[in-house]
Amino acid sequence: MQTMNRDPVFASLDELEVPSWASVEPVDDVSGSQWCLLDCRLRERTATSDRSTHETAQAYEAALTRDGWQRWTPNYCPEQEEKGSYTCWRRDELTLDLWVRDRTCVPPPVDGEPAVVPAPDPSTAAQECPGSLVSVKVRNAIDDERTRPQPSTDPSLTGEDPFPTVTDDPLSDLTPSPPS
Repeated sequence: MQTMNRDPVFASLDELEVPSWASVEPVDDVSGSQWCLLDCRLRERTATSDRSTHETAQAYEAALTRDGWQRWTPNYCPEQEEKGSYTCWRRDELTLDLWVRDRTCVPPPVDGEPAVVPAPDPSTAAQECPGSLVSVKVRNAIDDERTRPQPSTDPSLTGEDPFPTVTDDPLSDLTPSPPS
């Protein structure tokens, strides 16, 4: 019964041939509807790696390629500049975002206080940690905005530029109204 209820995307991520050092303590999270009612299902996996960002990214990219995923370079991959290695992939009806970046160690909370105290005390500051952090996001291609046609701002299609440049002050030429 558990096998039937297991998400096939997470099962295929489990079967990726990545070294054991590249997928330490994976944590899975799911949101959305499997039938794409309102929102399609978004699957996220976060894991740590004992090796560098570069070495971990190479291991995952090689495993994805062996598993049939194809590198994909849409306009917004990533949507914002990210530190580390950020790549996008496609396979069948799915898209996958792979982000591998340096880990940052945060001290544990003390007596219910936040993990990072907002003070210049060096003992409470986040420290660099060896290894890297891996994030994998898998979604249905139909729900991925990067697979949809992007709107064009070509003036020949709209008749006029949607963002015209105003060169003169339109209020400077007003005629004063006559006194009443």
